[in-house]
Amino acid sequence: MDYNFDLDNLDVYKEKAIDLLFQLGPVLLKSIILLLVGRYVIRLIMKVFGNTLVKYEIEPSLATFFKSFLNALLWVLLIISVATTLGMEMTSFVAILGAAGLAIGLALQGSLANFAGGVLILVFKPFRIGDTVEAQGTLGSVESIDILYTKIRNFDNKVVTVPNGALANNSITNYSQKPTRRVEINVGVAYGTDLKKTRNVILEVLKLDERIHLDPEPIVKFVNFGDSSLDLTIRVWTDAANLWPVYWDNMEVIKETLEEHEIEIPFPQRTLHHIYPDGDKK
Repeated sequence: MDYNFDLDNLDVYKEKAIDLLFQLGPVLLKSIILLLVGRYVIRLIMKVFGNTLVKYEIEPSLATFFKSFLNALLWVLLIISVATTLGMEMTSFVAILGAAGLAIGLALQGSLANFAGGVLILVFKPFRIGDTVEAQGTLGSVESIDILYTKIRNFDNKVVTVPNGALANNSITNYSQKPTRRVEINVGVAYGTDLKKTRNVILEVLKLDERIHLDPEPIVKFVNFGDSSLDLTIRVWTDAANLWPVYWDNMEVIKETLEEHEIEIPFPQRTLHHIYPDGDKK
């Protein structure tokens, strides 16, 4: 068997491999150095960026998203730089990324809307965790705010998950944003009742409750001639946390005090007149 031909070919292959190594060696070394240095720079940038987010007290959920997004962006730029150093065309990468972005965008339209809504909520903060809000037909306490969804626990302990896209594009009532709230109590008294006396009695009751603010001062106003009663509205201001205790406690005390002063709280009544055939009323 003739081995000369194979040995000659082997020598040729060795020479070509050595030539290729000398040609690609510097490029590979440069790419490896670029990758290692880029990795170090990314870690340094992420550390500085994370400290900046903490310094400016950015919402934790939004801070996590920003850090993940920036980290992914920096790694994409680094990989493109390394590939370009190896001689690959940047336009190819841009075309691939553009096509992938378009496909993902079309597939995740609803999720992207929720994502954008989540960013708006976390940036502008129309509500925070623990706030009592009313939105999308749900009234309750905000349990968590994520990038895509917000969880609201209503007052019978059910958790409702609401898409952030819907929250960001519709009205939201925040009952906890302001430190004080107005309590409104409606009371009806019988026709013929002395309204001035009734007003003074109610105001004396309200003065006994230290949770009620004196500024703005409590008011008691006559608002309507009801079917069976003269209707009064009582309005007082208190801390937001005391809203319902003030309402419930004063409803009970006002009722008992009116009874003590013999001020009648009527129930619905109707007066009937029977007309006899001869025209007499009896």
